[in-house]
This record gives sequence, C-alpha cells and structure tokens, in this order.
Amino acid sequence: MAGDRMSWARLLKWSLSYIDGAMPSRTISEEERRWLAEAVELHMAEDVVSRLREIALLMSTPLSVLEAQGITPGDIEDLLAELQVHVESIDIANDLHSVGGLVPVIRYLRNSNARIRAKAADVVTTVVQNNPTSQQRVMEASGFEPLVSNFTSDPDLTARIKALGALSSLIRNNKPGVAAFRLANGYAGLREALNSESARFQRKALNLTHYLLSENHYDCSVFAQLGFPRLMMRLVSSDDSGVREAALGGLLELARDTSLGSRSLLADQDRLQRLLQGRIQSIRMMAPEDLAAAREERQLVDSLWITCYHQPSVLQQEGLLILPGEESFEQPPDVAGGFFEPLRQGSVRRDTPDERSDPGNANRGGMMLLLGPAPGNPRSS
Repeated sequence: MAGDRMSWARLLKWSLSYIDGAMPSRTISEEERRWLAEAVELHMAEDVVSRLREIALLMSTPLSVLEAQGITPGDIEDLLAELQVHVESIDIANDLHSVGGLVPVIRYLRNSNARIRAKAADVVTTVVQNNPTSQQRVMEASGFEPLVSNFTSDPDLTARIKALGALSSLIRNNKPGVAAFRLANGYAGLREALNSESARFQRKALNLTHYLLSENHYDCSVFAQLGFPRLMMRLVSSDDSGVREAALGGLLELARDTSLGSRSLLADQDRLQRLLQGRIQSIRMMAPEDLAAAREERQLVDSLWITCYHQPSVLQQEGLLILPGEESFEQPPDVAGGFFEPLRQGSVRRDTPDERSDPGNANRGGMMLLLGPAPGNPRSS
C-alpha cells in the first residue's frame, strides 16, 4: 500500500506540472509515458471493480430496506443505467458474476416496476452481447426463464421489447440458448410480436427470426407451418423501412429453403408477387434521396424475385437496382488494373485459340504472368 501511495504521489506531482500550461522541467521518457498509461488504466479498472461491488451490494439489499433508506425506483433505474455503462467492457461484464452482481440483476427482471424490469433487461443485453462466457453464466443463473416470461407475457410493451432484445443477444451463437428458446415456445412469441402494432417490436422479432432461419434451415418448415410467411408478406407493406427490409429478408430465407416445398409455398403465392410488384412501383416513385436510402430494400426485392420467379426484377432492367456511384461502394478501386493491363493484353496476343488448345503450350493461362516466368521459360515479348 505504501508503494501504491508513493506511485500515485508521483503521478499527482507529474500531473500538477502541467497545470496552467506549465511544462515539466525535463522531457518525459517513453518508459514514463507507458508507466503513466498503465497506472491510470490499472487504477480505473480497480475503481470500476470496486464500484461493481458497491452496486452488487445495493442490488442484493431487500427492497424494503432500500425504501426505508429513501431509495426510490428511480434511483434503482439510475443504478442499473450506471451498471450498464460499466459492463460494456467484456472483461468487466465477466467480472459481474464474480463480484455477486449478476444474480441481483436477473432478480430485477421479476421486479414489480416495469421500468426496472426493462432496465434490467438492458443490462443483461449488454452483458451477454458477443460474450459466450457471460451467455453461459446467465443461462446457469436461470436468467433465461424470466426473459422469456417477460417477452411473451409482460403487460408492459417496453419491458417485452427489452426482454426480446436481451433474448436475441443471449441465444445468438449459443446453441443451448437456441434450443431453450425453441422448447419455451419462443417461436409462438415471435409470431405474436409480428402481430403487434409496434414497429420496434416487429423489427426485433423479424431480426431474430431471420437469424434463426439463417442458422438452421430445418426450422423453415416450422416457421412456415406457424404462418410466418403470411405475416411477413403483410409487413412487407409496412410504413417502417426497417420492418419492410427485415420482412423481405425473412421471406428470402424461407424462399431459399428447398426442403419440404418451402420455396413453392412462396413462389405459388399470387399475393407475394403482387406485393413485390407493389414495392417495385413504390421504389420507382421514390425521390432520389429516398431511393438511395432504400438500397437494401431494392436488393432484397430483386433477390426475392429472382429466387421465386427465376428471373431478374424490372429494377435491374430500369437501372434502379444499382444506382450511379454505388458500384464503387460494392467493390474496391482497381488499383493494380492499370499495371497489369499490358500483361493481360500480351497474354491475349500470345494465346491464340490453337495455342490455348495445345496441351504442350507452356505459356497458356494468364495466372503465371502475375508470378513471373517459370524457370527455364523466359517470357516472350
């Protein structure tokens, strides 16, 4: 501890030398810069873990005791909001369980206050996002069950939406999580979300549906039997561009599936063809700035048309699929093309049809030109 105090005293003295623009009497060495950076980083990490312990202790305290101390539901929301900021770091998120903070967060998912339930789901979302270690810990701490319950039956819409967001992060790239979601009748919950009037709820449900379809095409028939194609076709006409794009993406995944006739299920639907024609007409009528913003929708409409009807849509024919300037966004500039063009032209001049058909021709093919002449076979001019 004495050494720590001396180190921080050195850090304080070093920092004070910069006050009011004053500079140190000597140049700071690279080693000292590294020491400063490491000292600050270590101190901040220690401070965060210490704060996590304080938050975990507060969240573990019975609500009646907190209320007696004047702690309000709004204070608990603020506490959870602060915790969410801390756990944005994967390392800190993984420390949450070790300091005793994960179980209290999961407990708050069952709180009687809808805003606290929603904020607790936000924390879980951040903790498990792209984090297999914390995904497993949340599953082991029985965090999956209250999330499913809130998603499917919470009376508060915001709490339901937040729970769905947490579930999406929890089961992504998590096979046990996907299996648990399937067994918990989560697909029926997604169907109910698509039937809601909330565009935000619909978007989240469609995005998770698209992920599940893309990860396991065996589920395509299940989604088809549950009526998802009909719901998605309805949402293709949504006023919300995000909902339209997500619905088109889900339909495309279903149409690409060749098992159990899912493709014919879509391709034979006159309604789908009329809907796509309607979207094409809407795209035609878009203002230039809206047309540029609808790039993903244009591509999805064309891809779905090709998949179902085996020919490009009129968007390609009318030049609305790829707008001027978008080609350069799709492909990097041809930096080396100018350099290798003379070699390609030389290859064309050398390789007449007769020479290319001759198996004994040592110069056939253009790939060797990029690597230089083969040993013993000097390149002809």
